[in-house]
Amino acid sequence: MGTSSADTVLLVHGWGGSFEATWTGNGFADLLADGGKQVVGVDLLGHGEAPKPHDPAAYADLTERVVDALGDEPVAAIGFSLGALTLLRTAIARPERFERLVLAGIGRNVLHPEHAGSRQIADGLQSLVDGAELAKLEHVPRLFAQYASRPGNDLQALTAVMRRPPGPEITPASLAAVTCPVLVVVGADDFVHPGDELAEAFPDGRCVTLPRTDHFATTDSFGFYDAALEFVGAL
Repeated sequence: MGTSSADTVLLVHGWGGSFEATWTGNGFADLLADGGKQVVGVDLLGHGEAPKPHDPAAYADLTERVVDALGDEPVAAIGFSLGALTLLRTAIARPERFERLVLAGIGRNVLHPEHAGSRQIADGLQSLVDGAELAKLEHVPRLFAQYASRPGNDLQALTAVMRRPPGPEITPASLAAVTCPVLVVVGADDFVHPGDELAEAFPDGRCVTLPRTDHFATTDSFGFYDAALEFVGAL
């Protein structure tokens, strides 16, 4: 896959996170900077410092804030979970804007969306908004609810994000448009594992599986650090 030539690395967090919470607090953004990269952080709509509307329709196109952050030259970009999916949708529409992509925390759910569990998670979150006890939620919705309940988050906005209108279907044919090198990173214990089928759908893709790693631990994994930093040329 060669060596990255992009000086800029765009970072996009997952659902319930933010640039600060996902990439700065754990030192990952600093590691990129130490590796000679200019870091550009994106807060998706409904997260971090971005506006937080409560209408699901407002989240129909999450790529807008990513597009607004892109410069004139192609960038390397790293995304986690919802951020990875948003980067992927951006790259399908604008492949010339990306020099390479790291997509972490997505896998079989992209080509087989029935595995995403979004409706179950959204229903669990809504019940929490309506006053249900966290302990009474099923396992996966409870994990997401705990993640969403961190300081600074707006639970109603995050529920609206989960209930957003579905985007265009992602197919092997649409992934063929993403011609830059792509690295898919998925934890072996992640509910979206495996990532091999997704990686193989790209013209230049490969997959790294992180042992003993669940979804929410992905961006704190040293295996993720090593794979992503090397891929974007920051090691």
